Amino acid sequence: MATVHLRIGDLVWGKLGRYPPWPGKIVSPPKDLKKPRGKKCFFVKFFGTEDHAWIKVEQLKPYHPHKEEMIKINKGKRFQQAVDAVEEYLKKAKGKDQTHSDDKSKSDKGRKAAKPMKIIEEDDEDAFKGGSSDKEQTDSDPEPSSVRRLVAGTVSGFKWESSPASSMEPITKRLKIIEEDTRSTSIQAADSTAINGSITPTDKRIGFLGLGLMGSGVVSNLLKMGHVVTVWNRTAEKVQSKCDLFIQEGARLGRTPAEVVSMCDITFSCVSDPKAARDLVLGPSGVLQGIRPGKCYVEMSTVDPETIMELAQVITSRGGRFLEAPVSGSQQLSNDGMLVIVAAGDRSVYEDCSSCFQAMGKTSFFIAGEAGNAARMMLIINMVQGSFMATIAEGLTLAQATGQSQQTFLDILCHGQMASTFVDQKCQNILQGNFKPDYYLKHIQKDLRLAISMGDSVNHPTPMAAAANEVYKRAKALDQSDNDMSAVYRAYIH
Repeated sequence: MATVHLRIGDLVWGKLGRYPPWPGKIVSPPKDLKKPRGKKCFFVKFFGTEDHAWIKVEQLKPYHPHKEEMIKINKGKRFQQAVDAVEEYLKKAKGKDQTHSDDKSKSDKGRKAAKPMKIIEEDDEDAFKGGSSDKEQTDSDPEPSSVRRLVAGTVSGFKWESSPASSMEPITKRLKIIEEDTRSTSIQAADSTAINGSITPTDKRIGFLGLGLMGSGVVSNLLKMGHVVTVWNRTAEKVQSKCDLFIQEGARLGRTPAEVVSMCDITFSCVSDPKAARDLVLGPSGVLQGIRPGKCYVEMSTVDPETIMELAQVITSRGGRFLEAPVSGSQQLSNDGMLVIVAAGDRSVYEDCSSCFQAMGKTSFFIAGEAGNAARMMLIINMVQGSFMATIAEGLTLAQATGQSQQTFLDILCHGQMASTFVDQKCQNILQGNFKPDYYLKHIQKDLRLAISMGDSVNHPTPMAAAANEVYKRAKALDQSDNDMSAVYRAYIH
């Protein structure tokens, strides 16, 4: 984008990541909102939504010169509502300008025309600031201002739900709570902006243990959003390269899990399986040795509920605070900050992790009840996903065996009710012979195994998962463990 000269009060089109350009207004941020390091940016409030973000100047275009261009490429109903909100705002401003101009012309007859007065609108942050909009915003810390809500609405990719709470309020005030009269678990879905740049990072020191497929993307997004992060990785050969990369981005390096925990207020862990999770906490120089009263530990690994309950017990016995928060997604979704987080345990820790969860995910859920409930939910989710992937692989190979085109099978599938990004990407990778791991096959098989065991513990049959598990076990026997879960396809062709 060409360089543009912008200032507070200007209407703009702002581009956020992979989302379409959206109409907004440059405003003064609240005084406690840290400005991102690096390139020059402006704080933008978006029309038709509660969202706000720091946007790099190269991702901004003036509103009026590009209005027709943007309207041509964006046709959604919510987008049109946002544009209508801009036009209504302009109409109101013009009307007040005209009224003011008429009054001034009457009182100033015979004198030199005065410079037009700035019109104060309810959602005009410059007016609440009390300063002039003629001054261009610089890279220095912005002056304080009040942030008022713009028009509420809904559009894909943003959080638009109208609420009496300000978008700058803590996550605790934006929880949707579903109370149930049954014994089933209530779910509280947290607000999720999930848009790079719109997050106020916590001032708490963050630790992160485990820099695998998922953990690396999470840490990268935490750093991008301005969090102070200390990292550690348990696989020695990966420590230097991965940690060096994050250190260049501003992370600190911890020598042991205990040291990371002792240095940080909240420490996250994301490792491969129950044994790794236990070893990390209970092993030499482990997490438990660094736990002190008030320290928070967040277990993001997908493990069995028994492991979670054990870890919760030992952490809290030392005065620590415990939250489980396994994630649903893949390496790509982790890199994009689009994971789904499912949490349970200490709700106050969940609230303290608000900015972290917004940085790493598109939405998060808090499941009431005991620690272990999130593990149960995540195992069920991954059981369904793993079984589905095995069925897709079975369909592709059956199509080939019966002389049908696999590409045609995929095309039909992707135009029907089962169409999804997951199906399309996994099938295309299979047809291209690309099994680069996005979610390890060995990990989905582990999740199936744990889900089946969980079903056995409550005497619930899981025959579909059991059948899928056997196919993944065969794929592992064919040396596919470290390939993507879609490599289950190879179990059918060997």
